Amino acid sequence: MSSNTGPLPHRTVSSIRASDRSAAQALPQTPQTPPRAIVPSAFGSPSSIRADDDVIVVELGSRKMRLGFAGDAAPKRIVSFGPEQQRRAGDFRAWDATYHTDWRRRASGTPWGIHHELWQLDMRGQDLALVGDKLERELRDAFTKYLLIDSRPRRLTLVLPPTLPIPLIASVLDTVFNRFQPPSISLLSSPVMTVMAAGVRSGLVVNIGWHETTVTAVYEFREVRSWRTVRAGKLLVEETYEFLCSAIRGRPTTARTERTEDKLEDGAVSFEECEEFAIRMLWCKRGSRDPALDRTEGLPTLHEQDETETVSPAEDRSPIEITLGSCKPPKTVEIPFAELAEPCEAVFLEPYLSPRCFDDHELPLHLLVHQALLQLPLDVRAVCMSRIMFTGGFSNIIGLKGRILDEVSLLAKEWGWDPVRGKAVDEYKKNLKLRRNGSRQSGDGPVPVPMPAPTGKSNAEGVETAPPSNPAHAPPESDQVEEMVRRDRGYKPVVQGRLRVLDSLGAWCGASMAVQLKVPALATVERELWLQQGVNGASRPGEVDVRTHQRQSMGAGGLMRGQVSQLNNSWTLGAWGTI
Repeated sequence: MSSNTGPLPHRTVSSIRASDRSAAQALPQTPQTPPRAIVPSAFGSPSSIRADDDVIVVELGSRKMRLGFAGDAAPKRIVSFGPEQQRRAGDFRAWDATYHTDWRRRASGTPWGIHHELWQLDMRGQDLALVGDKLERELRDAFTKYLLIDSRPRRLTLVLPPTLPIPLIASVLDTVFNRFQPPSISLLSSPVMTVMAAGVRSGLVVNIGWHETTVTAVYEFREVRSWRTVRAGKLLVEETYEFLCSAIRGRPTTARTERTEDKLEDGAVSFEECEEFAIRMLWCKRGSRDPALDRTEGLPTLHEQDETETVSPAEDRSPIEITLGSCKPPKTVEIPFAELAEPCEAVFLEPYLSPRCFDDHELPLHLLVHQALLQLPLDVRAVCMSRIMFTGGFSNIIGLKGRILDEVSLLAKEWGWDPVRGKAVDEYKKNLKLRRNGSRQSGDGPVPVPMPAPTGKSNAEGVETAPPSNPAHAPPESDQVEEMVRRDRGYKPVVQGRLRVLDSLGAWCGASMAVQLKVPALATVERELWLQQGVNGASRPGEVDVRTHQRQSMGAGGLMRGQVSQLNNSWTLGAWGTI
């Protein structure tokens, strides 16, 4: 059945043909991908803006470098500087059969182990251009192979030790600004980042590094003071060399080997083997006196002991066979297990010498830590002594942290926290007549009032009453409302006044968390200002406005202070100072 109905009034044949013709003309000649709709940033994927917000965190040391993105839990790459990283492209000498045994020829003419260092603290005669070239090669290799990023400029954050000289900082900034073109570089202090990685705001950071050991007091994310000593990893490796040489010869050495030529003889051990032996085999004994045991009068209590109990490590004389492959010919020596603790004792502790025998730059570690705590203000000392953190490559030696803490506890118990000590001070404290007639200083507090001897009195009923007490020494009454509020809020008292060791995740992890949380850095250097002014453009702390730059530390007003400094074209290097 058919119908003779005409076309619809809203759809004619001419309009259909016209629309088809226009559609055909709008189609492109070649197939193309349709444009992607722009999604608002509030509802888009975070990966679209991650490339602009990526900040690279670099922790720089004299032996190692750590790199990664801000917000990561661990670095993507840990670089160890050495002669293997200094080969050019096409250098296949490492696959030669005699390459590893010919280390003496490669090490001749240079100080022992200098190829394993990025820099030396002694700036005299050091090639800073070579330092920049080594740094550029490792950074470019890490960016390409491990971080997998392109050549787009990205912000950079450097974590540097506070004792780094300014010429080295200038060489590092020149290399990074000229070779990688970051818009800005932020500088962070490694002790402050170590404290942040431990989850606290204050602490005493003991960094057992390569060239020196530094003890830095940090209070409320601000460096208070720093102390240093040369007793560090480099001295330990040299002592390990003497220890192995005496084990090879079968007799103790009479003098230390100072010349580099003597360390390249046929019977000598290579630097790599000495360092590996020091890290993997050495250990530290416990103290001769245990501070945890309180001395009691009378006969000691006899405790039952198991007859099958093993011998203590300090008395274990069982031989340990060690194969040394770098000497000619390779030898196998037997060293008693107890003697493996001698290099660590001689370098870090030196227990057989009086404290008067050491200079200020060569104090043993326990004396340096005690002296650092002794020179701090009272409130800072009370907080820092309960938050001692050990960091550095050689701090992982077995038993070293516990031994240092035990020695510091013994010094605090024996000497106290009085900086003045000696025979005259002991006689003055024992002589009551001199103390009574002596002049009192204003810092000694109020003059104590002698109280009569407490004698109990009995009332009319014959019941003895308690003697009168001084109200000034009475404990304050507890407030029930404050106790209820603290109980509801889960308040915990601040731990202070006792020695305690905390574990830290390291300076790189602290910097990664700080950058991710947008914490203002100690110093921020812009690329344009650096290329115009260089290191000489850094302002002194006194030349900056006091209202805007009154504190060189992390704080709530750090971002505002940084913006004001950029407007005034004044910038600083923070805790590293100026030329």
